[in-house]
Amino acid sequence: MKLRHVTFHQMRIFHSLGRHMSFTRAAEELFLTQPAVSIQVKRLEESVGMPLVEQIGKRLFLTDAGREFFEACGDVLERLRVLDEDMTGLEEGVRGPLNLAAITTAKYFMPHLLGAFLREHPTVEPRLTVTNQTRVVERLVNNEDDLVIMGTLPENLDLEAAYFLDNPLVVVAPPDHPLVGEKNIPLARLVEERFLAREPGSGTRVARTRLFAEHGLSIRPYMELGSSEAIKQAVMAGLGISVLSLHNLRLELKAGLIAVLDVEHFPMMRQWYAVHMKGKKLSATTRMFLDFLLKDGAHIWQESQPHLLISPAAAKGQGKKRATARSGT
Repeated sequence: MKLRHVTFHQMRIFHSLGRHMSFTRAAEELFLTQPAVSIQVKRLEESVGMPLVEQIGKRLFLTDAGREFFEACGDVLERLRVLDEDMTGLEEGVRGPLNLAAITTAKYFMPHLLGAFLREHPTVEPRLTVTNQTRVVERLVNNEDDLVIMGTLPENLDLEAAYFLDNPLVVVAPPDHPLVGEKNIPLARLVEERFLAREPGSGTRVARTRLFAEHGLSIRPYMELGSSEAIKQAVMAGLGISVLSLHNLRLELKAGLIAVLDVEHFPMMRQWYAVHMKGKKLSATTRMFLDFLLKDGAHIWQESQPHLLISPAAAKGQGKKRATARSGT
């Protein structure tokens, strides 16, 4: 193959074509005419020495060689993007885009941490996408962000995941609930209560279900709700009790609208991770932000929320701090 004749321009065109599977959409994205895209792809195929695309009926497909070349183009373009950001950083300091995605629950602390980072590096251009677990995993797989913030790590992906903050889960109830003020409430006692739960697949629900199963207990939810905000409203309305992240409760606890119950095995400590696919090349700005999270994230969040601090005794020895790298199976 005469790959030495392949140009950067042709790689950009083919990568756009491979993503959209449409000459028209690739042309629109790159501000070219459709014939110009077709000509460049044809010349690229001549340089490679084999067909890269094929049309069956009205649909366009990549050949086996096309799929290999598409992946290679993606690798090269991503590496050049990171190199460009790194060179800019060396010349002008930490600046440029920082694209982050986080699951919905992280919206309570990520703006605070991002704000603290931007006060030190005001020329960084942040974008924070907050969405559900399923969409966050899709964005992770599709390499749409520099870093993803999540608590439950997918088992089937090769990831690099760095722990930076504890995520204590607590049992919450309305302030006038009969169990408020009782000490070391047995888990079995909670089974008798009306329990409000997140939808199946929620990280909080998975952790709570696993804990109860370890003690031979199970809970049949009285009501399933699609967000932590909905659960908080239902608890405050007296519809039942639930398990929520302590990070979600800053305003409600301060206002006395929700009470945290003293239940055995709680707080249940989980972790927040900054995640990217294994092998991803991080820009200088992304590496700086990741280093900021690992070194200062927990401290900054705790200082901003002193009334949410949990003593070591209350945490009951859970949540050993660590930074981790993880590969999926």
